[in-house]
Amino acid sequence: MTPFGQVAGVAAPMMAPNVDTDVIMPKMFLKGVDRSGLGEGAFNLLRFSGGRVNPDFILNQDGYRDACFLVVGPNFGCGSSREHAVWGLEQLGIRALIGTSFAGIFNDNCANNGLLTISLDPERVTELASVIADRSRNDVAVDLAAQTIRFDQGRRTMPFEIEPARKEAFLTGRDFIAATLVYADDIRAFEARHRAASPWMF
Repeated sequence: MTPFGQVAGVAAPMMAPNVDTDVIMPKMFLKGVDRSGLGEGAFNLLRFSGGRVNPDFILNQDGYRDACFLVVGPNFGCGSSREHAVWGLEQLGIRALIGTSFAGIFNDNCANNGLLTISLDPERVTELASVIADRSRNDVAVDLAAQTIRFDQGRRTMPFEIEPARKEAFLTGRDFIAATLVYADDIRAFEARHRAASPWMF
C-alpha cells in the first residue's frame, strides 16, 4: 500500500452521522473484485442524480472537487463490510478520514488498504469542520510521524493518537503480507529446522 508520511491537500466536511457503506459504495458496483472502476462508484448516488452531476454534493462543489481528506460525522462506514467502499474512496483520491468514530470492520478495512482514519473528540472534529467549511481555509496537512493535523492556513495544529503498529504500517506502506515478509528469512530458517527435527511430518 502507498506509504503515508506527510500529506497536504483540501479537506471537505461531510458531517452526516452513520454514513454507511452502501452510501459510500452502492451495491451495483460490487460486481467485481479486481478493484477497477470504483472511483466512479464512490458516493455515486450522491454525486450524480438522473445521470447528471449533483451540484449540491460537497465533492462536486468548487474548492472541494480535489479533496484528499474527508472530515466525517460519527459512525462513518457502518453497514456491510464491503472492502469496495475503501477501494472506491482511495480511487476517488481520499487519503485520510477524520472523525469521531468509525465502524469497526470498515476501520480495519481502511487500515489494511492504506486509508488512514483519525479519531478525535467531538469538539475538535467540530472545530476542524467549521474551519474547512470556509473554502478559503480548507487546506489541511496531516503529519503522521508527528501525529499532528495542521489547518486554518497553518495557524492551528491538533495532535492525534494512533496505535503504534498501525502507525508503522502506514509509514512504511506495509500491509499484513508485507509485514510478514520482513521475517521471511526467519520463517524459512524455522521451516528448515522443523523439517530436520521432525522429518516424518513432511
